[in-house]
Amino acid sequence: MRTKYIDLVEQTFDFPQNEFQLSNDTLTFHGINLMELIEKYGTPLKFNYLPQISANIQKCNHWFKNSMNDIGYEGKYYYSYCTKSNHFSFVLEEVLKNNVHIETSSAVDINIVQNLLKKGKIKKGTYIICNGYKPESYIDKITELINQDELQVIPIIDNTEELDSILNKTTRKINIGIRIASEEEPQFTFYTSRLGIRYREILPFYHEKIKDNPNVELSMLHFFVNTGINDNSYYWNELTKCLNIYTDLKKINENLNSLNLGGGFPIKTSLGFKFDYEYIITEILQQIKKVCIENKINDPDIFTEFGSFTVGESGGALFKTLHQKQQNDREKWNMIDSSFMTNLPDTWSINKRFILLPINKWNCHYERVLLGGLTCDSDDYYNSEQHSNAIYLPNHSQKNPLFIGFFNTGAYQESIGGYGGLTHCLIPEPKHIIIERDKNGKIISKVFNEEQTANNFLNILGYNNE
Repeated sequence: MRTKYIDLVEQTFDFPQNEFQLSNDTLTFHGINLMELIEKYGTPLKFNYLPQISANIQKCNHWFKNSMNDIGYEGKYYYSYCTKSNHFSFVLEEVLKNNVHIETSSAVDINIVQNLLKKGKIKKGTYIICNGYKPESYIDKITELINQDELQVIPIIDNTEELDSILNKTTRKINIGIRIASEEEPQFTFYTSRLGIRYREILPFYHEKIKDNPNVELSMLHFFVNTGINDNSYYWNELTKCLNIYTDLKKINENLNSLNLGGGFPIKTSLGFKFDYEYIITEILQQIKKVCIENKINDPDIFTEFGSFTVGESGGALFKTLHQKQQNDREKWNMIDSSFMTNLPDTWSINKRFILLPINKWNCHYERVLLGGLTCDSDDYYNSEQHSNAIYLPNHSQKNPLFIGFFNTGAYQESIGGYGGLTHCLIPEPKHIIIERDKNGKIISKVFNEEQTANNFLNILGYNNE
């Protein structure tokens, strides 16, 4: 019988895969020997593999270029990165190697942009798309950036009062976008997004505040759905409504030339993941072009704001199974040396699933288990993955510890988990490393931040104050 873990995976999925291979019974990720990382740095351990960021950006640019060429699309394509997905400096610097543009969400985002501009990491003329609801501090930073006149700043107007607030703080002519308040999917607890301006208010707003104002130019319409870009009736229906309002605006405003497709592409969360990115891109562009031909208007330039797609597949977290608890006849709990709630908070807050694989012991027999974190909270667990609501891992052994990895965790986990701050039950933030390749392709790793210490916690809590 084929009862080893490797047998289970090979019978269930196409394996090995591009990023996942086996070497001497242990898992490699993009050619990185993960057991060597564990031996060098220990666990728990978080890492970011920076080359994957550039690889995904370049793939997407290639897909859009090919689709535009294939269908004769006449607009340009601009890849933007939304910083909220991962704000770390090493991420932004890797992103900006690819001549992309930036989307911001808050006042501090503008501080990051100014820092990168000062260091020469952001090129002059780069688009800065300022999204989100804008309190006064955010508007102050946006207008400060506009007044510097080094970048192409486009505030995306989220409500009808924002435009006046921005105009009151700058004497320069500004270039703006308008965000549509899209309808949410039927299963949501509310009908319309809290962000953006309702469809029926956009044209009156344009006539009242923009049409005859010499200090403002509307060049972009921003379309965002919370669930991202997907091949389903909900997405295509919302895109159709967006295109209707775009054509209505374009007919009365020749300066409108850009459509911003907010909401990201899905990323790989299972070894069985399949998504035809090229088909979706071509279908979106064809629908836009069809509407433009019917209305005798030019194809708009396309902006996308990909966050998780840009950085998600660069991240990973490695843990050790400390102990196995047999709690009843059916349930075995493998206790890891960290916490899901604090270090992979999406698994707890929105039941998000990441790719979970053992690092070692692939040729051992497997068992069905649950995974528990170290906090005293009953919700600190991970109990379902791609194997039909069960986790199967190589058999536990105290003499031969099992190490496991969660992959494609590079988006949102650090910001939502409160990186470097207080955590539930004061479970320390793991050591965090950066992995790159030199010009010859050799893997290089370095520590970005050491594991959080008791003294770090005591300082935050005020116990070390004199």
